[in-house]
Amino acid sequence: MDPDGVLPAAMRAIRPWTGATVLDIGCGTGYHLPFFAAEAARVVGVEPHAGLAAAAARRTRDAANVTVRVGSAQALPLPDASVDVVHARWAYFFGPGCEPGLAELDRVVRRGGAIFIIDNDATRSTFGRWFRRGLPKYDPDAVERFWTRRGFAREPLTIRWRFDDRRDLAAVLRIEFPPDLAAEVLAEHEGLEVDYAVNLWWRCP
Repeated sequence: MDPDGVLPAAMRAIRPWTGATVLDIGCGTGYHLPFFAAEAARVVGVEPHAGLAAAAARRTRDAANVTVRVGSAQALPLPDASVDVVHARWAYFFGPGCEPGLAELDRVVRRGGAIFIIDNDATRSTFGRWFRRGLPKYDPDAVERFWTRRGFAREPLTIRWRFDDRRDLAAVLRIEFPPDLAAEVLAEHEGLEVDYAVNLWWRCP
């Protein structure tokens, strides 16, 4: 995912995190935590599922500046004004309904910080077309209105998936989509790469 580093470069251009406190919301198994820990003073991963949080803690057990906590976006286990940079990747897919979590971000982010929210841009790219086929009721215009009304700017970016073989591509498609759709798009798509449009929504409180 994103072997060219398109997303990190775009975020750094807006607000670098060297020496900062970074919050990764919905950190899952902690895949992004070591990346941020290499430059940040402190990294906190928050994950609602205890099993995934435990995996993230194991992944980062040798990183002294990383803490993983079980918690939800709606009730972040952090004090007021304690975070400089927030990273939420595929944690706020649909916009409406995220209001309690966004209120918590306003509480924990310091003045001069930045909130980065990454989600799919379903209006373009190969993956975007697949995404719309899987969720035909998804309304990207409504999602854009939601974030814009809340003061977020949008930077449309195109990243890519790169696989070593078709078996890996098939495995990921079966994670992303129902079995029938996964089989259809695998049959349609040649090669080992997939272009993938995303939106980087950002706001500096």
